[in-house]
Amino acid sequence: MRIDAGVLAAGTGLFAALLQFAGALKSLPGLAGLPVDLTLLAALLLAPSLLLLFAMRDWEVRRSLALPLAGLAGLLVWLVLAGAWSNSRTVLAEKLPQVVLIGPAMLAAGLLVGADGPTLRRFAAAVVPIGLLVGAGIAWGLARDMVVLGGEVGADPARIRVQYQLAGLAIACAGGLAAVRLTETRGRARLGWGLAVLALAAASLVPGGRAAALGLGLGLGGAPALRFWLLRRPRAALSWVAGVGFAGAAGLALLLAMPQEVALLRTLDRLFGDPVEATPVRILLWGEALRWAGEATPFGLGTGGFTLAAGSGDDRSLHPHNHALEILAEAGLPGFLCWLVAFGGGVGLAVLRAPLVAPGRAARIAALTLPVALTAMVSTDLGNRMVWFALGLLLSLGVEARERDV
Repeated sequence: MRIDAGVLAAGTGLFAALLQFAGALKSLPGLAGLPVDLTLLAALLLAPSLLLLFAMRDWEVRRSLALPLAGLAGLLVWLVLAGAWSNSRTVLAEKLPQVVLIGPAMLAAGLLVGADGPTLRRFAAAVVPIGLLVGAGIAWGLARDMVVLGGEVGADPARIRVQYQLAGLAIACAGGLAAVRLTETRGRARLGWGLAVLALAAASLVPGGRAAALGLGLGLGGAPALRFWLLRRPRAALSWVAGVGFAGAAGLALLLAMPQEVALLRTLDRLFGDPVEATPVRILLWGEALRWAGEATPFGLGTGGFTLAAGSGDDRSLHPHNHALEILAEAGLPGFLCWLVAFGGGVGLAVLRAPLVAPGRAARIAALTLPVALTAMVSTDLGNRMVWFALGLLLSLGVEARERDV
């Protein structure tokens, strides 16, 4: 029996989108109360779909993929070894399986999805409505006083922080993809995509995630500009970046002129609030991570050992909030070198391969990875599965999938 390639691509793309943004979807009314975990359900649906995709395609792997994969293998082995001298028990037991087991699986999923053109397009098409749905769900919940965002009194700060970060990240990725579609379409369709971009930009102002709001700006400006640049239209690329910057500045100026309305937008409050009233926790954590990276050189504190050394207990929530500093402090120089080869090599591969693939493919991958990359450097830790999926998308530019007759 012949399996329809379009149906397979659509199913795989949808399941991958559900898995990548399951954390954001869980905050929606109704989905949080599902009898089965949404992440697990999406993974169970995606796994056989990816196996079918792998069997139905001919795969061409570039040699440039070897170096990042070698760095990744070295990183995983070293993190396991570094767990032997870590003083942590709680963080180590939670984070290490996520990095060593879930991380490579998510990377493989991102690589397969990104390497197959039809699947990537279906994946991107599913992310936009997910972002719109998350934004609408947050607005609806706030209007009915059913969702608590921004660390209000009585809320669990750790849970709230993760909730608005994931919601904002889904909105940011969807915004970049909608902007790419806006530049690809003609006629009346442009109006619809333009409205989608505006809706997602407005939705990003509600959850309170500063990194996600900045990530949205990167996606809106960078992804379509990359497409124009690869199409050898440098003036259009520069004009697009300038236009996005001007529109963003004008919109913020208009909102800041309405203080009552701004008070309802948690993101703007966190961006422009009184800096005296806000403790620069990230700055403190970055300083501590650098200090312990120096004191524990060359082999580091051990996987998951930073929070104990920094005096915050065996509590994962106070990790360094920067992947490079996290690796440097916990895995030392060998781990940092492997991380640099794996993740830095993935970025380098993407830069070199982007001009050699379809501009739309490169632009979509940029829209999906730029917000996640920013989040990795200012917010999340190495156990975040979304970062690994994004790395897989970058590495997918070194792989070509071609349809096979079955």
